[in-house]
Amino acid sequence: MVTQRTEGLYRLFLLCQIAIVAALFWFGVWVMVTFYSEGADLTWRRYSIYCVLLVLGMTIESLSREGAKHYFVQNELLRQHRLSLRQTFASIGTLVLYLVATKDAFISRIFFFNFVPWLYVALLFSHHYLPSFLARGIFKGEREERTLLVGTSAKAAQLRTWLHRKAEIGLQTVGLISDEPIAKTADGIVVLGNSKDFESVVRARGISQVILLEFPVLNEVNRELISSCNQLGVRLLIVSDLEEKLRHPVTHFEDDGFRFIALREEPLENPMNRFLKRTIDLAISIPVMICAFPIATVIVWLAQRLQSPGPLFHVQTRAGMQNRQFKIYKFRTMRPDHDQLSRQAIEGDDRIYPIGRWLRKLSIDELPQFWNVLRGDMSTVGPRPHLVEHNKQFAISLANYHVRAFVKPGITGLAQVRGFRGEARSSSDIESRVGCDLEYLENWNLSLECGIILRTCAQLLMPSRNAY
Repeated sequence: MVTQRTEGLYRLFLLCQIAIVAALFWFGVWVMVTFYSEGADLTWRRYSIYCVLLVLGMTIESLSREGAKHYFVQNELLRQHRLSLRQTFASIGTLVLYLVATKDAFISRIFFFNFVPWLYVALLFSHHYLPSFLARGIFKGEREERTLLVGTSAKAAQLRTWLHRKAEIGLQTVGLISDEPIAKTADGIVVLGNSKDFESVVRARGISQVILLEFPVLNEVNRELISSCNQLGVRLLIVSDLEEKLRHPVTHFEDDGFRFIALREEPLENPMNRFLKRTIDLAISIPVMICAFPIATVIVWLAQRLQSPGPLFHVQTRAGMQNRQFKIYKFRTMRPDHDQLSRQAIEGDDRIYPIGRWLRKLSIDELPQFWNVLRGDMSTVGPRPHLVEHNKQFAISLANYHVRAFVKPGITGLAQVRGFRGEARSSSDIESRVGCDLEYLENWNLSLECGIILRTCAQLLMPSRNAY
């Protein structure tokens, strides 16, 4: 019921905004023709096309806003400002694209540049005042839902902000049913009785909706409560507190007729997203291997001949996607005669030859890993692959450590661009890096991927202090 009310109000609000934009446009056209272009004819066909394009831009922008319908009633000026700017740019941008594509020079430039700021102001005012105005008009009187909460005062306090927002769409909180010995909550919600008084309170107070504040244990009391709601014709909503019980965020989805609960979203399980990511990998790694790699190879080979003769490459076994092992390639930056292969490099490490420090600082030693990207063992962006021995060690400290292996390891990653690189000195260092890896895994999108690549390029010019 709540979702249907919110969605319906959101759609009505968008229709009103479209009507406001169209009315403002035609009013502006009338003012221009009447006062500034005396004797000019109003070309209905052309201006109708312009108006349709403005409305089309508004519509496209609204469709691109995920989850906006759940928050549009919130009276936050900064958010309203951002949305108004987005809508203004989308509407005007659509019109400008048409004008450029058709080489249409008919529209008055004076009218155009005067219309844009007024459009923004009108949209900003509509965001600030219109949702509340519509909600009060639609959901008042008999459309109000007299709502009874059932649960603890602590759970009611968690719902305080939500209840305040939903009061706009007619949810009137009447009181709380609780077995706690209190007269009212800290937020002023009156306690109307305990679980035994539920049916009498519903009848006496004219309750039309009940919100159970936590996922019920199906004991006799809760079975009777659910049964009473059905018998009395009262809507029942249940707040899901599975995240609190599982101590982990959850995601709900339906597949082939069954409903499931999972611990996280995984955008890279979408084949289209994987295709986009692989396209980026190839678009970067192929030019790097053709252009940059041969030059870097010559430079590194000469540096090694001068300071530390030995193999050009350092080849190690690392743990990749799903912890499958693969051979990773790097330019060798350490002396070949040491036997501490599994020890992390530290600041001032005496195993690193002098020019090797600069190769590591500038990340030149990582260039051969683009061969791993071409092979499909790695990606340009992803969690950094660790030694198998380190994986076992880190997994002891962090229970969710191996979740990062759901995606391919990368040459760079969210952790690296945030400065979490170099030696991991403590379990908190590992926790910070894994936290970034999981954030990347759960929130992957094209802008995040490109943003990490651009920030990595910036860090090549201004290396982090932790790069050694």
